[in-house]
Amino acid sequence: MAPGAFIWLALVLAALSMWRLAREHLSEPYAIAAAIIYAINPYQLVIVYYRSAFGELLAAAFLPLTVWSAVRLIDGESGAILMFSLSFAAVWLSNAPAAVITTYALVIVLVVGAAQKHTIRPLLMGGTAMAGAVSLAAFYILPAAWEQKWVQIKQAVLENLQPSSNFLFTRTTDLDFAAFNWKISWVATGIIAATLLAILMTLRKRTGSTLRWILAALAAISVFLMLRPSLPLWRSVPKLWFIQFPWRWLGVLGLALAFFVAFALQGLPQKFRIVAAVGVFAILATDGVVLARKAYWDSSDIADIAALIQTDHGYEGTDEYTPLGCDRYQFPGDPDDSERPDDVSPNPAPRVAMLDSTQNDLVSMVGAAARMELWSSERKNLTVHTNRMITLAPRLVGYPAWEVQINRRSVNPELRSGTQQILLPIPPGSYHIEIRFRRTWDRKLGGAISIFTAALMSSFLWVKRMWQTGAPVSD
Repeated sequence: MAPGAFIWLALVLAALSMWRLAREHLSEPYAIAAAIIYAINPYQLVIVYYRSAFGELLAAAFLPLTVWSAVRLIDGESGAILMFSLSFAAVWLSNAPAAVITTYALVIVLVVGAAQKHTIRPLLMGGTAMAGAVSLAAFYILPAAWEQKWVQIKQAVLENLQPSSNFLFTRTTDLDFAAFNWKISWVATGIIAATLLAILMTLRKRTGSTLRWILAALAAISVFLMLRPSLPLWRSVPKLWFIQFPWRWLGVLGLALAFFVAFALQGLPQKFRIVAAVGVFAILATDGVVLARKAYWDSSDIADIAALIQTDHGYEGTDEYTPLGCDRYQFPGDPDDSERPDDVSPNPAPRVAMLDSTQNDLVSMVGAAARMELWSSERKNLTVHTNRMITLAPRLVGYPAWEVQINRRSVNPELRSGTQQILLPIPPGSYHIEIRFRRTWDRKLGGAISIFTAALMSSFLWVKRMWQTGAPVSD
């Protein structure tokens, strides 16, 4: 039930967020129409039925709210700075690629707004709000940025995962990859055509001019970035390459689609509005049915996940988050992995094993005994008794934040070649071993920045309310 509940909550939040943006520029029925169109636009349904990218789905729910607060700042409402920061921080805490897209989208919003108002004030106010959002989410952003040097992050953009392989209608010899790319390319083509038609239908309208220019600019940039001529831009703009899939800009284009289609419906003669509205929602419903019927469903997924939990097998990792020098296919325990080398055991390794130096292989405890006292995600405590020199091999890989103490004395573990698994050579005797994932300086500093920013924003909001009610601030 959890995925279904999450999807509905995210889509309802997306609709409310879009309604908040649209209602200041459209009459109520058409603001509601924009909200519904945004929530169930084809790319949102692709996320739901094909990608299960729930973080991206949640980030899309905050995007209209972020643009709404940015437009209010452009219009001179300095009070919108707090909502701008909060909604932008929420995007960062939802999904990193969506946050990078939103960052550049907001830069476009502020630049277009400044050009419309003939002043740099939107840039200054918007830049301040964006800095506040990044500071508020620093407890995540700073470690995420700094700790990339611990892992093989470039694995995230190799081969079919890089932008150059994912422009619309990419040709490739990988048939499965090409099938998905062309499927989403046709979805993108439909969204682009509908957005362009709606923009053309509203060219002579004068209401909502600032927002219209902003959304038209976002639409144009989004379309360009999904096409191969934009490749030099993808390679030169910081962090844009890590978005992986240019068609992720459909999330921004969906915002323009929803607003301009609703705006076009509002501008039609009364006798055509109902027919056109029924046609629009019939197309959306048909699209939803087609995507749902062609989606890949595997009813065994939940059962497989439950079995992995019950058998203490663990989850399959990803290449980009493994430590430097680690090959995750060298880990034992996956009998169904086609990429597992023949000399790697298909049976899961125990939580604590020994390294057989003669065979350079992990073996069960022989001539030694280990008693597990605690094995949580960030703390491992065990007692070991051995009558000979052994090399202990706990089932952990060597991220720098792991801190090991043996009989309350800190030690630097060795790392096994190929997997970077932690190794602890210990002589005969009895030992109490504590392993914990410590808070490194980046996590401490990020947390401190977030707490300070939250306190500063709360104080600002309190002072503002006291000033608006006329109560003395000292009270």
